[in-house]
Amino acid sequence: MTTPVVETTNLRKTYLLGKVPVNALRGVNLKVERGDFLAILGPSGSGKSTLLNMIGALDKPTEGKVFIEGVDVSKLNDNELADLRRRIGFVFQFFNLIPRFSARENVELTMSITGLGKDQRRKRAEELLETVGLKERVNHKSAELSGGERQRVAIARALANNPKFLLMDEPTGNIDSKTAKEIIELVKRLSEEKGVTIIVVTHDQHIASQTKRTVQMLDGLIIQERVN
Repeated sequence: MTTPVVETTNLRKTYLLGKVPVNALRGVNLKVERGDFLAILGPSGSGKSTLLNMIGALDKPTEGKVFIEGVDVSKLNDNELADLRRRIGFVFQFFNLIPRFSARENVELTMSITGLGKDQRRKRAEELLETVGLKERVNHKSAELSGGERQRVAIARALANNPKFLLMDEPTGNIDSKTAKEIIELVKRLSEEKGVTIIVVTHDQHIASQTKRTVQMLDGLIIQERVN
């Protein structure tokens, strides 16, 4: 039996709002297998972004465990956590690109800590940009790209270091519906053809319908799970 890429057990997170405790997660159990394409669906305040932060090792649970490829994240020191985060591909609603850098340079920058030579970084960045449909735009500064093109650069950047999985937070929330459809088709192709493990947090039912599996969250709990 293979080890899940991600597993959470009895995950709980309580924040203090002033002196009032807010239970953002109330006992979440989730498994994500290699090659899975999972949507975490739910309204604002359902706990989906909190869950994403736990899976991405960006925040610590109040109770429960997060395992990445069988490793208990709570047992890692600060250096090990930083290394783990570098091996997770993050894609956010706001693209977080450097405007004065070209598409290629934005992707290359992620690889600067890997020890790859300059020529290797350049070659990989160009290959990834071709994969996401930007072969003709590699030298354009990100400020010259459309919203959809910037999100494609962000996806290429997230893939640069061969991540354990992609974690996408409302990846189509800042682009128009036609471009959003193209981005989701791209992500679906990465899952089906490249075997990339993808977890996407969204409130969009259309996005969720394109994934292999959907979990529905409400009030800090998974209330429904289905295979699409």
